[in-house]
Amino acid sequence: MKASERAELLRCLQKRFEAHPRRHAGIAWEAVRCRLEAQPKILELLARMESTGGEPDVIGQDPVTGRFLYCDCAPESPAGRRSLCYDQAALDSRKEHRPEGSAGGLAESMGIEMLNEDQYRALQQIGEFDLKTSSWLATPAEVRSLGGALFGDRRFGRVFVYHNGAQSYYAGRGFRGRVLA
Repeated sequence: MKASERAELLRCLQKRFEAHPRRHAGIAWEAVRCRLEAQPKILELLARMESTGGEPDVIGQDPVTGRFLYCDCAPESPAGRRSLCYDQAALDSRKEHRPEGSAGGLAESMGIEMLNEDQYRALQQIGEFDLKTSSWLATPAEVRSLGGALFGDRRFGRVFVYHNGAQSYYAGRGFRGRVLA
């Protein structure tokens, strides 16, 4: 990243951080900024999340390591990560009407983790997300081995986690990612 791109991303992250204090109570922006400036690779990951519409923000801090947890906090599933089936095996199984890619493949290429069910529910405790869209969730092996995959959304004031065939894809379903740094 160029110095000007880093500076612009840091401004964007700071503005978001300051606009949503409930997401990171007790964490100071100065500590976050210092850590980010010392870790250019993390800034690159956050830039990828930002460029696909994720609106990453700090949502916690590991009490043991002190590392910050960044997560996609866009109101809806990131627009640049939708219309994807669940993973490469699901993509390979589609004979026609194949999507451009898979959530798992894109997450891996971006260097981020997909949220699992517990992480998704925790995110929903600090805000209301996916009121019109849904997000693929990292799926337990026993579900995936049977051809399914999990996704979540918020409707009627509640968080729902459902299942679908992993090969399915919808214009309104993407995935949310996280980075611990």
